[in-house]
Amino acid sequence: MLHELLSTALEAVMITAFVAVMMIAVEYLNVLTSGTFESALRGAPAVQYAAAVALGAIPGCLGAFTVVALYSHRVVSLGALVGAMVATSGDEAFVMLALVPRTALWLGLGLAALGFLAAPLVDRVAGQARFAPESCARMTIHPDHAAECRCFPVEALIRQWRRPASSRVLLSLAMGAYTVWIGLGGSGVPDAWNWVRLTLLLVGVFGTFVVVTVPDHFLQEHLWRHVAVGHVPRIFAWTAGVLIGVAVLEHFTELEVLVRENLWTMLFAAGALGLIPESGPHLVFVTLYAAGGIPISILVASSIVQDGHGMLPLLAHSRKDFLRVKAVNLVLGLVVGAALLALGA
Repeated sequence: MLHELLSTALEAVMITAFVAVMMIAVEYLNVLTSGTFESALRGAPAVQYAAAVALGAIPGCLGAFTVVALYSHRVVSLGALVGAMVATSGDEAFVMLALVPRTALWLGLGLAALGFLAAPLVDRVAGQARFAPESCARMTIHPDHAAECRCFPVEALIRQWRRPASSRVLLSLAMGAYTVWIGLGGSGVPDAWNWVRLTLLLVGVFGTFVVVTVPDHFLQEHLWRHVAVGHVPRIFAWTAGVLIGVAVLEHFTELEVLVRENLWTMLFAAGALGLIPESGPHLVFVTLYAAGGIPISILVASSIVQDGHGMLPLLAHSRKDFLRVKAVNLVLGLVVGAALLALGA
């Protein structure tokens, strides 16, 4: 049990590190483009929905984490977030690709289409309340510090490192350690050099580049106060807390029992377990489907409601929005799953 808890804590560190770097990337791009990046996404709902759904459809949780980071900065809407979470299947997508590749492909396309259709409907219902809380209302551009907010001031690089701020040293060491950990294949990192590990490595390299090169004003205001101090502690606390809670639950209970009653019971069990923001419990539906134990309708319902680890960072930003997104996905999953089950699928 102690080993499981340690592995879970390391997994929480990896998730937090990736989310933090994605937040840094969003800040960097926003300042680099003087807000053009943010304005483009705000002004083109169809593009925003398509981009969010495409990120969510990427196997694993990396794309979902990115959409959560964008939502927490009010760059994308609640509808776009819902669309991404409908489209994502978390780590289960990798298992489905290995066990039932044709089903995985068609299911992925179907979830993406459903997410794209659901996104504008959610925004229409949510209206002006569709964005994240005002505590992190917008990424800020400081006109009075335009010269100081240049992302890559070549002439100032050497000067900045002659007497570096302690925040720059800490962030550089943290990003460097994260990158080395990925490169060496530490705990929580995929053993093989697949696209997931390569993506994590590239993210670490980019994060290191940003904290090493950005000017002091950008570092203090955007990276240290906003991301490192404002977000990272809460993200880690909620992520670690949920993962450890699920690990303890799985250690002392048999979650598979919940899905072995009958088809309708399994449908509602799939929806209920889909509310858990973790990948492990949902794999039972993938393996049961691959073995012929459940119909496609149950797998579809599970895939719509669950989102792997994708929603964990949102717990740190807004528990209300976390519950709101989960509620929408639960209703969608149960309605679509019930319709397919009634049709004999």
